[in-house]
Amino acid sequence: MIISRTPFRVSFFGGGTDYRGWFQEHGGSVLTSSINYYCYLTCRFLPPFFEHRSRVVWSQVEKVQDHSEIAHPVVKAILRHLNIDRGVEIFHHGDLPARSGLGSSSAFTVGLLHALHALTGKLISKRELAEQAIMVEQVLLKEHVGVQDQIETSFGGLNRIDIRTDGSFEVRPVVLPAERLDQLQDHLALFYTGISRHASEIAAEHVAAIPKSSQQLHGMRALVDQAEGILAGGALSEFGKILHESWMMKKSISARIAPTLVDEMYDRGRKAGAIGGKLLGAGGGGFLLFLVAPEQKQKLIDAMAPALHVPFVFDRSGTQIIFYEPDELNGRASATSS
Repeated sequence: MIISRTPFRVSFFGGGTDYRGWFQEHGGSVLTSSINYYCYLTCRFLPPFFEHRSRVVWSQVEKVQDHSEIAHPVVKAILRHLNIDRGVEIFHHGDLPARSGLGSSSAFTVGLLHALHALTGKLISKRELAEQAIMVEQVLLKEHVGVQDQIETSFGGLNRIDIRTDGSFEVRPVVLPAERLDQLQDHLALFYTGISRHASEIAAEHVAAIPKSSQQLHGMRALVDQAEGILAGGALSEFGKILHESWMMKKSISARIAPTLVDEMYDRGRKAGAIGGKLLGAGGGGFLLFLVAPEQKQKLIDAMAPALHVPFVFDRSGTQIIFYEPDELNGRASATSS
């Protein structure tokens, strides 16, 4: 049995420049961090004593005789990609709602790749996991997604990710003293809007809008450099100001990025003392992130009610195998496996 744990992430700057339609011509950069909420995937080869051959538990419970019958598109694609035709049992548990802008879909893809590679006895690097997750989502599933989520949930930590025009990438940890990192965490507040959405649908509009959004995307990319400089020693209030600036650029790309309810919530947060913020992910719903002075945070929390405040700290580990018990009998049932 294998259990993988893969973090969700919050993206600060540069989102949108990680889409192939942009970085193939201009390159891309993002500033992002994983956080201490996770996707857990438990995988094992299923002993041959059941009416079903494989079982997949997510928001549904699937019991199938053939992997081609699996409804979950990522599970089916990865089992086919890894040529796993033996019966398996896969359980998914997530700390936060899916389709909420925290990279949960890519965390699932990365975590499942990690767990199934381990199940078949293969060690795989975080870079290889990110590259395979990008391939699964963009090539096999043909989803309209960028590449930062697969990279960040694989590597973990507070990172600047630079994407070259050929699709290769460099992950550069943003190294801060512990006190400075704590200050940044103390200035951040995360709220759940209660709205879930399919990111790929909104991202499709974003991709279509790339040719006419050059000014915004160049501006959002430039703010990555500015934000990195602020973290190195500037006032964190300036970080909040350019978060607001970046959000104004992003929401101008498509009307679907910021529906009316989200705009109202964002305005309420700003009136309650937030210096700046953004809706995480592709847009449309999910989580709002604000930067606010610590002494103003409770006022902000009260003003945002009934939106749920979700405290978090940064994760530094990336995807991990947290339980590993190899199948020494090559898939045959042991005394404890049933």
